[in-house]
Amino acid sequence: MRKICIAVLMACFLAAGFGCANKAQQGATTGALAGATLGSLTFKDKLLGAAVGAGVGMMVGYIIGNEWDKNDERQVQQTLESGRSGQANVWTNPDTGASYTATPSPAYTEDHRVYRDVTIKDVKSGEEVRAQAWRDQQGVWHIKDERRPTS
Repeated sequence: MRKICIAVLMACFLAAGFGCANKAQQGATTGALAGATLGSLTFKDKLLGAAVGAGVGMMVGYIIGNEWDKNDERQVQQTLESGRSGQANVWTNPDTGASYTATPSPAYTEDHRVYRDVTIKDVKSGEEVRAQAWRDQQGVWHIKDERRPTS
């Protein structure tokens, strides 16, 4: 039983460490870990408790993480739609406390689409991502290409 719980915990830690996971996936992983731990401590049948707790925690964590992603996405959308070229839009995510800047470049047309490049920076770590976005006919911006600067 302990071996199974340890294996679940290790899997959650490893999954949380992957840099390619978005906030919803990270939230699901953290929720599953917390839920499994709490479930195994509160249920009489430890294995069943860990399984139920992991499932519930994963769902709740995914929902919360997904909302964090939506808040940041709204800020980037607003920057691309109405931000002045070269002027940073600064915001703090109310759920995570993380601060970001998004700085758009001038719009240009290519293959009958409107494009804008944008640099998104994590204020705390200083990490930057440069992305190319295009605008659809409904006015929604879609990130086409993300790349980390080579510096």
